[in-house]
Amino acid sequence: MINDLLYLDGIIQKALEEDIGPGDLTTDSIIDPHVKGKASLLARESMILAGLPIFSMVFTLLDPELEFEYRYQDGAAIPSGEVICHISGRLAPILKAERTALNFLQRMSGIATLTSEYVANVSPRKVKILDTRKTAPGLRALDKYAVKMGGGFNHRIGLFDGVLIKDNHIAAAGSISKAVDLAKSNSPHTLKVEVEVETLAGVQEALEAGADIILLDNMTIDAMKHAVNVINGKALVEVSGNVTLGNIREIAEIGVDFISIGALTHSVKAVDLSLEIV
Repeated sequence: MINDLLYLDGIIQKALEEDIGPGDLTTDSIIDPHVKGKASLLARESMILAGLPIFSMVFTLLDPELEFEYRYQDGAAIPSGEVICHISGRLAPILKAERTALNFLQRMSGIATLTSEYVANVSPRKVKILDTRKTAPGLRALDKYAVKMGGGFNHRIGLFDGVLIKDNHIAAAGSISKAVDLAKSNSPHTLKVEVEVETLAGVQEALEAGADIILLDNMTIDAMKHAVNVINGKALVEVSGNVTLGNIREIAEIGVDFISIGALTHSVKAVDLSLEIV
């Protein structure tokens, strides 16, 4: 969806309308609309860059004639103090787009940077770091794109592209076995069926029901180890809940296939970037 220009235009236009409204009182009263200049995008801390195309689109939607000189691209590790790109052209649209463009880029780069830290902490294990659906409403495609720029992988994009049976589905169906059986009977045969469990008894039931992926939710390290031994390669194993940079290596060494982390996108710390007129 990051390549869907109509989608991107829509969210950027809404963000610009939210900020500019009927007009930028400060810029319109101070800056001649024909005056040209140059601005530099600066990294104020080390980061993984994500969202530069979105950043640029914010400006070009206000003025298609602005010119960009890029020194880095998405996915790059940017040292603190580096100039990421230059923007040349009319100063008024540059100033009007500045905050909105930075908001997108700072959030996305924050997600990518945190993701890269988790990825580094599980190396050289082949376990994949996954995101979740705990994203900013309306910005899911951007959040998930940023995870990929940080070296992570995307879990399902939404409810429409994957089967994940959670506790409320199990409660409504009556049991794990019934929920798995119904999912396998009524969803496309090409999709894997994943079920979330919280106990070792749940692991056994999910395994016997034929779940393709078993998600160990909020389990202790010891319980995870026991669960992996019980599953013994008969299903893929995902871990979620209470995962931190402090314990992720220990979790990875248990031998799980995936570790999903909601904090990658639900508790974003924006990176420090600034745009300065040269």
